[in-house]
Amino acid sequence: MSDAEIESFLDEQRTMILGTNGADGWPHLMPMWYFVRPASQGPPPDDVTKPKIRAWTYAASQKVRNLERDARCTLQVEAGTEYGELRGVMLRAECALHRDVETVSGIGADLARRYGGADLGPEVEAAMRRQAAKRVGLEFVTRKVASWDHRKLGGTY
Repeated sequence: MSDAEIESFLDEQRTMILGTNGADGWPHLMPMWYFVRPASQGPPPDDVTKPKIRAWTYAASQKVRNLERDARCTLQVEAGTEYGELRGVMLRAECALHRDVETVSGIGADLARRYGGADLGPEVEAAMRRQAAKRVGLEFVTRKVASWDHRKLGGTY
């Protein structure tokens, strides 16, 4: 997929699988809601052509413990049921953990907008702030991208 196709695909999909490295050496895979970082938040200092994905989760979760020990992770977003329509994106990334309430609350608000589809009123913003106290923000700094789109194969496999 082209960079534009990857961006569009990530915007269309709703769930990613986050793979972290467990202390016992086994991968730890978990589904996550996510959003692609809005341009209004400015580019991170790394390669601005790569997706900037954010999510949040409970601070006491196993995935956070794994990321505290080893920030390397893999993200996968995929779609399709028949072989000829399979498509997806896999990202090797390093995760920056955010713990300050303002940043975490902002990530929660962006997730609520994406998955709730509504503007946030004062009561929802207050709820995000309360949740932020127990959560961490996850910012994935993409290092390598792989993508596939079997629809482009034209039935020849």
